[in-house]
Amino acid sequence: MMEKKNKKKLVLGTGLLATFALWTVLVCFVDVRAIGPKGSSVGFATLNGFVHEITGVNWFLYAVTDWLGLVPIAVAIGFAFFGLVQLIKRRSLWKVDYSIIILGMFYIVVMTVYILFEMVVINYRPTLINEYLEASYPSSTTMLVMCVMPTTAMQLNGRIKNTVLRRCVIIVIIAFSSFMVIGRLISGVHWVTDIIGGALLSTGLVMMYHSISSILTKKC
Repeated sequence: MMEKKNKKKLVLGTGLLATFALWTVLVCFVDVRAIGPKGSSVGFATLNGFVHEITGVNWFLYAVTDWLGLVPIAVAIGFAFFGLVQLIKRRSLWKVDYSIIILGMFYIVVMTVYILFEMVVINYRPTLINEYLEASYPSSTTMLVMCVMPTTAMQLNGRIKNTVLRRCVIIVIIAFSSFMVIGRLISGVHWVTDIIGGALLSTGLVMMYHSISSILTKKC
């Protein structure tokens, strides 16, 4: 039964990544107009322009979500340090918890995707940052938060034995992730299609991670 569920999650993850790829193509070709700063173009211009008119730009919220974006980075570094401690104590990479090794590989994939979209610019932000156009698709903050925090919840779910504490930690993670994604949209520094792209990509990656991690951990 568990193996069947893992395979379903793997298929769902693959489907979400395929949906992200399709969404990216649509963003590149559907209703592309120069509605951004310095004449920059963006797909789904009608939708993006409509949402951006509603949200405007909230620099305070942008600053808050920008600084809080350090939280998932700190969490990822924390797990990397945890894995390093295990490696030093156990004197073998293969004696490190398999879930931590897989998590490290997942972080590498996320970082690779992040760098890829910094190099291949799909569109620019709806507002200038320090007078410069910055790549905006997919929302890197959304992707980072929605990749690191759910996998953190999965890790802690099996490591925190106290039920009440475990539930409280999960609730905090969900609340923080929701605030970051919604806050990033409301701040007006991303087009809504950037947020949707980031959510599709990260959800697909997390589903793939969860299924592969469960299958490999069980086999090992």
